[in-house]
Amino acid sequence: MPEPRDYPGPGDRPEPSGRPEPGNRLRPLGLTRRQILGIGGAFGLLTTASLATAAALARRPATTGAQLRSTAALPPPYLVALPLPAVARPVSTDGGADRYEIVQRESAAEILPGLTTRLWTYDGTFPGPTVEARRGRPVTVTHRNELPVPTVVHLHGGRTPAHHDGYPTDLVLPAAWPQAPHTMPGTGHAGGGGGHGGGHAMTDPRAVTSRLRRDYTFPNDQRPTMLWYHDHRMDFTAPAIWRGLAGLHIVRDDAEDALGLPAGPREVPLVITDRAFAADGSLVYPALDPGLRDRPGVTEPHLAGVLGDVILVNGAPWPVHETDAARHRLRLLNASNARHYEIEARTEDGRRLDLVQIGADQGLLAAPVTHRSLPIAPAERYDVVVDFAAAPVGSLVRLVNRLGTGRTRDVMAFRIARRTATDDGRIPPVLSTDLPHWRREDAVRTRDFAFRAGRTDGGHGWLIGGRPFDPARTDVTVPLGDTEIWRLVADVHHPVHLHLVGFRVLTRGGRPPLPHDAGLKDTVSLRPGESAEIITRFDGYRGRYLFHCHNAEHEDMGMMANLEVV
Repeated sequence: MPEPRDYPGPGDRPEPSGRPEPGNRLRPLGLTRRQILGIGGAFGLLTTASLATAAALARRPATTGAQLRSTAALPPPYLVALPLPAVARPVSTDGGADRYEIVQRESAAEILPGLTTRLWTYDGTFPGPTVEARRGRPVTVTHRNELPVPTVVHLHGGRTPAHHDGYPTDLVLPAAWPQAPHTMPGTGHAGGGGGHGGGHAMTDPRAVTSRLRRDYTFPNDQRPTMLWYHDHRMDFTAPAIWRGLAGLHIVRDDAEDALGLPAGPREVPLVITDRAFAADGSLVYPALDPGLRDRPGVTEPHLAGVLGDVILVNGAPWPVHETDAARHRLRLLNASNARHYEIEARTEDGRRLDLVQIGADQGLLAAPVTHRSLPIAPAERYDVVVDFAAAPVGSLVRLVNRLGTGRTRDVMAFRIARRTATDDGRIPPVLSTDLPHWRREDAVRTRDFAFRAGRTDGGHGWLIGGRPFDPARTDVTVPLGDTEIWRLVADVHHPVHLHLVGFRVLTRGGRPPLPHDAGLKDTVSLRPGESAEIITRFDGYRGRYLFHCHNAEHEDMGMMANLEVV
């Protein structure tokens, strides 16, 4: 895979102390007008307009957020052992379905050595407990909300009936929450600073709220893959995830089990996040309303996204995992609010190990794809195999972030503790034969969407098609079973996520997709000034769903739209 040319070079440095540090410096792509117009005249005009916005933003390097600075004492890298997320235990397995109960509550954890951090958690852990599911076997999770604010649970990547998808206004209210269930106080997609305020209260007549608890049922009628669940409350998704409301949901089936991929202790889930910490160990986040009750949004420097200066993996800072010199299956999730990573695996003598991609957001690829580095945007998942056989016993293999500066270049390390007599993990040349084969001529319509900055009633915001999110408005109506092509364009970096369906990337900037676009995805990372075409079939269920940017601050400030499957 060729070296990326639009990412930062080693000369990039943080700004001087006293100012927020920009993160993820990403120069706009050098697209020619011919490339812009090459994917259609009308879309070309849309792209040109958005590129003008990108050019204005590029007077200084385009960034995807401002970095907070921790005042807590931070540990050296590779000191803390990598924790593995707890696996949830069902309370019932009767009737061909599994039932779980999860309590959303505040908990204390020692994330930085010697300090206590208060978190909002699923069942007291960060990340929350992993739900292990089988393809076609339904799971019902009863969530009980013991937090001080309403919550919503969304299974990201799930083929889920609309009533259980976690629509942002389908709130689970705390016992004492005083507001009327159909009104969301303080919505309006406020920006930050400058007295933008919390906007106006917004009513959603279709909201289905409950008090204290709610059942979410997931059919798991989909390809085996690693999904994740997180809070999706309207206007407050970003700070809720930042405080800890995220966990894994893994779907498996017999066909995948039979492939002989690395398994057991050699299958390692890695939930990568970034955070910032105050001197007492508490989380730092620039919310306009620290209580997350009435006024959404963040302070002015962080309108493009919030980044931390501490990289956590499975909730631990720059951890180390002791293992053997064999193939390992690493299941990567970028659960950060706004930070992008480009992951490499490096030995102590500077060699880069191959990252053999076997899966994407929505499951196994048709065949393996080998990378030397792998970009991963917020909400993207990659399933990769790394062979540690060439690393000497006692040495470290580091996962590094080529987009980071300073300590955000380090992610975690593997300490090779021993040789092994057997390495029974394999990578078969054919991984899956059930990928959909949608063709361009199968599409019954094509739609254009621009993702860009703009103004809302509350101040600064992020817009889709020139409009901020409104739960009472239907933006797109699709007949069940139709295949469509969507053409997307970005001003700055936007990871675009569709609920309900997976999709294939057809083009980027009028050119073929990149190697890491392989397989079936549910999130596509648009780089500054970039366009992309995706194709999907809207099948599964009727009802109201979403598509949005998964930079969580962009999402909270209006970058969502309604999709009605009829």
